[in-house]
Amino acid sequence: MLFKKIGVIGGGTMGQSIAEMLAAKGLDVLLVELSPNKLDYSIGMIETGLDKKLEKWAITQAEKKLILSRIHRSNLSDLSACDLIIETITEDLEAKVKLFKQLEEIVSEDIILTSNTSTLSLTELASATNHPERVIGLHWIYPVSSIDVVEIIRGLKTSDNTFEFTKNFAEEVLEKKGVMVYESPGFVTSRLICLHINEALHLLEEGVASAEDIDQAVRIGYKFQHGPFEMADRFGLDSVHAALDSMFREFGELKYRPSTILKKMVRAGQLGVKTGEGFFKYDKDGDRI
Repeated sequence: MLFKKIGVIGGGTMGQSIAEMLAAKGLDVLLVELSPNKLDYSIGMIETGLDKKLEKWAITQAEKKLILSRIHRSNLSDLSACDLIIETITEDLEAKVKLFKQLEEIVSEDIILTSNTSTLSLTELASATNHPERVIGLHWIYPVSSIDVVEIIRGLKTSDNTFEFTKNFAEEVLEKKGVMVYESPGFVTSRLICLHINEALHLLEEGVASAEDIDQAVRIGYKFQHGPFEMADRFGLDSVHAALDSMFREFGELKYRPSTILKKMVRAGQLGVKTGEGFFKYDKDGDRI
């Protein structure tokens, strides 16, 4: 199967990162958001990210222009021309089901529908569609452009054909390692990293060390790019809370119960980079202050 146009639905942090990565790989991206204002904001954030890479000599001015030229402001109705769809909206099963039902009226039945969900059931999502065999999970890790692995999640009815096409897309077109994961809340990466973050939160609650010192111990000691608290800030504290809460409800094990500190910060609206403040403070470009 030849992949030329990819639909990306959802222009949040992950949607922006996925769209930029696809465009950098030479694919045309049809980016869809709820409103023109949100779409403009998403494109603006992608451009800001490219400018930062430009400043660090990671890309050239010509490469920046080429990447942006491949990302097109689109509506759902435009996605009929796509070869594959990537959904990356909010982690809400009802919203995703509604979207996939809309997509079925727009795209032909041989087009693969992928979801970036990290905790929701692909089987449950697929079962709400008329063609569950073409629904599959593609769980990306942020920042998508620099992480060379993607989890490929099969639902109960995902066909072998869908899996092979998706694996080919990930490995041959995007040059990323596709790891097959059987459906389970949190899959591999989110399940492990959220427990890592939650345990760091318990250390903070117990007064064992400060957030800064815990981050430094992990970052320097184990050569992580970010410590658990900055990692949580960059994921979005609300996203970490939602993932942990979903796994806690599914597994019923106390280790998945979100820490009290995390709950308080989410209730206070201190969600990390997206709000400018979480465990640490950030400027409008997402850099630590």
